[in-house]
Amino acid sequence: MDAKLLELLVCPVTKGPLRFDRERQELISHSARLAYPVRDGIPVLLENEARTLTDDEIDEAS
Repeated sequence: MDAKLLELLVCPVTKGPLRFDRERQELISHSARLAYPVRDGIPVLLENEARTLTDDEIDEAS
């Protein structure tokens, strides 16, 4: 994921920052507790496409 693009993208739910998880190919929003998929290099920033982060995943990132 391009670093400059990542700086411009925000969570569509909270408007907060996103962190790229390279291993899972997801953009993580801690404030919304959501992980948005990145498919073929394209972020899918739709709430209905995002998965909810588990408590363990939130704790790992803290």
